[in-house]
Amino acid sequence: MENLFRPLIVVGGCVVLTLVIGWGTDLLLRKADERHRETPLWGLLRRARIPYQLVLCAALLRGSYDQAKLLMEHRVGIGRTLTLVLIGSAAWLVIRIAAAIVETSYARYARVHRDPARVRRVRTQVSLIMRVVAAVVGVMAVAAMLLTFPAMRTAGASLLASAGILGIVAGVAAQSTLANLFAGLQIAFGDMVRLGDTVVVDGEWGTVEEITLTFLTVRTWDERRITMPVSYFTSKPFENWSRGTAQMTGVVFWHVDHAAPVETMREKLGEILRECPAWDGREHGLAVTDSTPNTMQVRAMMTAKDADDVWTVRVTVRERMIRWLTEEHPYALPRVNTADAVRPPVGS
Repeated sequence: MENLFRPLIVVGGCVVLTLVIGWGTDLLLRKADERHRETPLWGLLRRARIPYQLVLCAALLRGSYDQAKLLMEHRVGIGRTLTLVLIGSAAWLVIRIAAAIVETSYARYARVHRDPARVRRVRTQVSLIMRVVAAVVGVMAVAAMLLTFPAMRTAGASLLASAGILGIVAGVAAQSTLANLFAGLQIAFGDMVRLGDTVVVDGEWGTVEEITLTFLTVRTWDERRITMPVSYFTSKPFENWSRGTAQMTGVVFWHVDHAAPVETMREKLGEILRECPAWDGREHGLAVTDSTPNTMQVRAMMTAKDADDVWTVRVTVRERMIRWLTEEHPYALPRVNTADAVRPPVGS
């Protein structure tokens, strides 16, 4: 009977103790979250309850397995498996705790600072920092797991002896990857481009949707995604419409007849903009910028608070002005002058 009850008591006790400690910790975090609504830290820490319970259970089972005397012929394999689970769950727990702390710091910063550009910059830095932390913790966890095997510890000296040569070879083979890695860090802390910025790359304009250590994703106005290596933004020029402030100036061009009523068009532009919610009211204007033998070029200028609104203002002004000219001043539209051909003089 002792051979039957001892494993049940030891293993069952470890599981029950893990559940009780996990429930008690979650209860304390929930009460702290209800008491301190101004910070999301305690609520974010509750997301780490699964790796926390795995760490507790693996540690308890690893420490009390000898007392259970269960499957003793597989004692070494089971002990090593529990150690691997303990290391992996501990790394998972560290990543979750680090994420909770970083997210809390970002939330506090975003609540205090009202400048959207600065908030997006910090958000970009926080995202990349968490990826670096996760990568470092993951590499350390894998290294610790490998060191649990005696064969790996024996080969450690030879691996360290050849580390210099391997590092050179790896550096040459992965120089593009390393370039993207350092470019990602440069973007994060150099404030070149941020999450939510409106950019123009290769003639396409869109919003920066995701930034990682190796690539950047731009969501275009028609819902396409352009994925580019981050090294592109450190080696080639690009337009960042959100740099500084998000306010923008848009222009619309028309080719009209020389008889077009420019002053009346200028008044109509102001009327159209006052009826357009996307216009921010800062500035507008209309002027003749060029002429040809058949037409003259008229440019309208208007402002908006961001790239999306300036697009809306431009298409609205272009459409309504053309419709107004067609209905009220059809003579102002471009015309093709035709006439009978004149014969050359006789004898020329």
